[in-house]
Amino acid sequence: MTQKRPQLRNFATQPNQDDEEDLFEYFYDKPGALPGTIVIDKDAPLPKIILIDYNETNRTCLALQSPEDCAKYLDTASVSWVDVLGLGSEEILQQLGKVFDLHPLVLEDVVNVPQRPKVEDYEDHVVIIARMVMPKESGNSFYSEQVSLVLGKHYLLTVQEEPQRDCFTPVRDRIRHNKGTIRKRGADYLTYALLDAIIDGFFPVLEDYGERIEDLEEEVIANPTRKTLDKIYQIRRELLALRRAIWPQRDAINTLIRDGNILVSEEVRIYLRDCYDHAVQVMDMVETYRELSSGLMDVYMSSVGNRMNEVMKLLTVISSIFIPLTFVAGIYGMNFNTEKSPWNMPELNWYFGYPLCLALMIAIASGLIYFFWKRGWFENFSTIKDE
Repeated sequence: MTQKRPQLRNFATQPNQDDEEDLFEYFYDKPGALPGTIVIDKDAPLPKIILIDYNETNRTCLALQSPEDCAKYLDTASVSWVDVLGLGSEEILQQLGKVFDLHPLVLEDVVNVPQRPKVEDYEDHVVIIARMVMPKESGNSFYSEQVSLVLGKHYLLTVQEEPQRDCFTPVRDRIRHNKGTIRKRGADYLTYALLDAIIDGFFPVLEDYGERIEDLEEEVIANPTRKTLDKIYQIRRELLALRRAIWPQRDAINTLIRDGNILVSEEVRIYLRDCYDHAVQVMDMVETYRELSSGLMDVYMSSVGNRMNEVMKLLTVISSIFIPLTFVAGIYGMNFNTEKSPWNMPELNWYFGYPLCLALMIAIASGLIYFFWKRGWFENFSTIKDE
């Protein structure tokens, strides 16, 4: 695997080779690389730093030029959410590590994407690596992006790959308009709110897959083609990518609930249980859709086999009708001399011999067609009729 970091993975209906790799592979260091080495993609956008500092009565939202500008907010009693959008500057990211006192291995996990979702506990902060998915506008694919969260006593640092889109808008609106209890609580509750938004972001993606699978079910039964097989195969691979994203994410949330940490209060752990339940529900939906997609593959093979059987049945019926006609035509096509014997096909000298022969053939064909119809051989068994 290469160390190229795609900006924002788009799992389209017709993936290229890079998309195929992105479905399954995680980042790993080159053999012999120093621990903590970070790799910056040349196409990665420059970081944008947004600070949202709030308490129950006040809120401040600033666009910062440098990570040092947020240092004075980190030790205050208010909650400081530092949102970094983009991974295109090693200098800024190194400054970020110094301001938040991040271990070099933590900075490596944050910058070198994609990483497996996980939770790591340090002395004065907790690092959470999560994967965020968002449905594409066409509804036929999804975007996948790594989100890194560093939880401190009064602050939360989030680092996203791309600035274009995320699923945190409802959380920002709740902070802006002071909805709910988010501005009355600490940074651990903000962490829960963002994790819950990430998990809930899986549901619109899965709804799109549910609709695609329903459409494919009708297509597989009515008119299966090679493109249908490609669609089924692609859905199975994308669902596997979703499974690989949500499975370790569920374990990471469970780690926050199970392992005691002074930065996560007992009350927030109760909220995280609900987030854990949502993750389990997402897993159940992913597994259900994977089974349905596997079943679609079996239905596709059955439908193709039924269509072949229908073709063979039609050819068999046609052959069965023409075999006796060929027999009659073959007999009367033989050369006999009626002058030698009256038994040498006297019909050859009849005035209406030719019309009678044709009438006999028509009668035989009609009789066979009626017989096959009564037996039900002209019905299409590959079509499922609604009752």
